[in-house]
Amino acid sequence: QVQFVESGGGLVQSGGSLRLSCAASGSIFRLYAGGWYRQAPGKQRELVAAITSGGYTNYADSVKGRFTISRDNAKNTVYLQMNSLKPEDTAVYYCNAAYNSGSPRYDYWGQGTQVTVSS
Repeated sequence: QVQFVESGGGLVQSGGSLRLSCAASGSIFRLYAGGWYRQAPGKQRELVAAITSGGYTNYADSVKGRFTISRDNAKNTVYLQMNSLKPEDTAVYYCNAAYNSGSPRYDYWGQGTQVTVSS
C-alpha cells in the first residue's frame, strides 16, 4: 500500500511562511506527478498545487504567486513552500500522487499536517 507522510505545518501569523514536506513510500514521485491538497473546516478537499515528473507545475488560483511546489526525486519527496500566508490558507494539508488533471491518484491518504494562519 502507498503511504504518504506530511510534515511542516504549524501556527503562523498572517504574512508568514511555512515549508511543507511529503515523503512517499516506494518511488511514487519518480513515477507520477505529486500534488498537495487541502481541506478547510466545512469545505471539500481541493487541489493546491501539482508537479509532474518533468517539472511542470500547476497551482490553484488562490495560491498563485505565493506558493511554490517542488520535488526531489532522489528523496522521493515533494515540498510546498508557502509564503505570504493568509488566514484563508488555514486547513489540513495532504499530499498524494496526482494525475495530470490534478486529481489524486490513490485513495490512501496520510494524516495531513495542520496549517493555521492567525490574523
